[in-house]
Amino acid sequence: MESTAMITPGLARDLAALGRLGEDTSTESVLRGLTTALAAGVPGCSGASAEHWRDQRVLVSGSHSELIMLVEGERELGEGPATEARQSGARAAVTDVLSDTRWPRYDALASRWGVRSVLVVPIDVTPAVLVVGLYSVRPGAFSPLGAHSLADMLTEQVGVAMANMWDFEEVRTDAAQLQEALAGRSLIDQAKGIIMQTRGCTSDEAFEELRRISQHHQVKVADLARMLVDEHQHKSKR
Repeated sequence: MESTAMITPGLARDLAALGRLGEDTSTESVLRGLTTALAAGVPGCSGASAEHWRDQRVLVSGSHSELIMLVEGERELGEGPATEARQSGARAAVTDVLSDTRWPRYDALASRWGVRSVLVVPIDVTPAVLVVGLYSVRPGAFSPLGAHSLADMLTEQVGVAMANMWDFEEVRTDAAQLQEALAGRSLIDQAKGIIMQTRGCTSDEAFEELRRISQHHQVKVADLARMLVDEHQHKSKR
């Protein structure tokens, strides 16, 4: 039982739910869901944090605002379990901040926020790295065997959730770009029609005129078409 003591049915359910996508799914929403699930589902856990590192940029989430400040404070100090875990790629733990001697400045900071024990799990979700922290107001809250089992579950479930989210964001971005391209093409067609009507020229000749003007004024064809259509509509209303 000790090896699975940190995993409850509720936690397993909530972690699996992170992979379900919706219109409001984002890195922020996944991190919020993760920290909330850990704080509520891990026995002895008083709160959780998550750092999303990608291209030297970091996004921090926490079940409590105090933990976000603790994470950011640790980063400013340059020492602590999360710093160690991110640099080594291995789990890091503090059994009791009052007796730990490795990171005295971090221990003092954590104790001010009422934290006594810490477990940090790094998760490789290429091209990003997640650094997940669990905190307890009790010393020795996270057993090594339980931490190993929890780390395996987090790596699997969070990895799936992040991969699904990135695929979803890519599809959403492609759809937005396609919609923008179609809208631009529609404007160009309208602008060509205006030029054809005004100058009595062919469709190809109208497009060449648009392209000539755009190059002369260093304006994109789509932007020029939008201005021409807007001006034409304004004159029609008058």
